[in-house]
Amino acid sequence: MRIMGLDFGSKTVGVAISDSLLITAQGKEIIRREQENKLRQTLARIEQLILEYQVTDIVLGLPKNMNNTEGERVEKTLEFKEMLERRTGLPVHTWDERLTTVAADRAMMEADIRREDRHLHVDRIAAIFILEGYMAYLKNQGNKETADTI
Repeated sequence: MRIMGLDFGSKTVGVAISDSLLITAQGKEIIRREQENKLRQTLARIEQLILEYQVTDIVLGLPKNMNNTEGERVEKTLEFKEMLERRTGLPVHTWDERLTTVAADRAMMEADIRREDRHLHVDRIAAIFILEGYMAYLKNQGNKETADTI
């Protein structure tokens, strides 16, 4: 079992994939497109990665506002979620992605990545944070189930 984490933006999609034991998340790539609404090639690339890594679930970052409201980006993300589910047949879970870009920027600063180069990596790193958060949630849910049976 592997999970794919996606950071969906207006012209990019950051992609991360878990290991088969759901312990680590690796950033794989950033899928770029010229126009926001041209998603056919983006979806085709995601399908290729699903097959290559034998992905069974997808977690998609949900870009809520800091005050927990949902704006235009959330609507576009939910539309993308529906497209992914129809096209791949896989379950797509949403995950609150607030502050993942901030965390990605901080991680790149700590890694001494030059400011002008950070845009080349930020979406992939944000996808890692989305996936790691979701995997931690799954692990915590598993611990609760174990505790309930003891």
